[in-house]
Amino acid sequence: MASAACGGQEAVDSAVSGEGLAAQQQAAYSGVNGTYCLESPYNCKLQDPGGNRVPTNDPADDNWGLVTGVPIRDGNGTVVGTNTRTSSAFNYGQTRTFAGELHAFAVSTSNSSAGWLPMSAILGRTSFEQKVGHVSALGSGLTKMACYAVRNWHDPALEVKKVVYDTTSANERAGDYLPLVRANGLRSVNLIFNVPGMALGGPAVDHFPAGTKFQRLDVPTDNGAPSIDIPLWVKDSAGRYRTQSGTMKFIYGYVIAATTGTKRNGWMAYDALEVSSGCP
Repeated sequence: MASAACGGQEAVDSAVSGEGLAAQQQAAYSGVNGTYCLESPYNCKLQDPGGNRVPTNDPADDNWGLVTGVPIRDGNGTVVGTNTRTSSAFNYGQTRTFAGELHAFAVSTSNSSAGWLPMSAILGRTSFEQKVGHVSALGSGLTKMACYAVRNWHDPALEVKKVVYDTTSANERAGDYLPLVRANGLRSVNLIFNVPGMALGGPAVDHFPAGTKFQRLDVPTDNGAPSIDIPLWVKDSAGRYRTQSGTMKFIYGYVIAATTGTKRNGWMAYDALEVSSGCP
């Protein structure tokens, strides 16, 4: 994996397979949003130790069985589809109540996006509840900056670039952080707990439609700017993602869920946003 602190191609060439360059070149530290953070006290692992997913009893499979026919909701609580999947992974620590029922945050749904599913639809609910935990990104005391809104468009050329150096995964795309068109025909985007490309995973913690207001916050970072940039990668002559092609900027802030009034802090890609006004 690679980070914004890569130091150019020489540093990339010296990378140890499977390790983020940020992890190699600067020490992790305890921050506001967790006990293992890189480049900002707000850019932290969801859990330390542990991965980003709610674990099942099978170490080789983090997908939980699901009941079909239940509603999929976005971060506003709006129903965006009906679940037809029989299993999905869930990100650790993310539960919210919609329509009087506890929901958990699924990494993928039949809306071709992340989304909230009722916990009653998870097979093995009792075990899930014992493992899901609770983590929320924070923002108290940070100064407000500009107001943005989620774009109703994205750059297709940017979508296919990778956020991880030399990845062999079909995922790990810049498009994971852009407002893509989903199965319901509408655009929506992930709010993430940490920035991708530096061994933290870039896990989504909520999901919001185009037009959603995002209030940027002046977050401290090691580089002094209120943002974190990561390199993007395209295929080289050998067909491997080792040629850098631009960067992707991530900024920190919050969304106020439209129907519940819940404040959700996290990072969003600058390329997913446009300058706006009227942020709460």
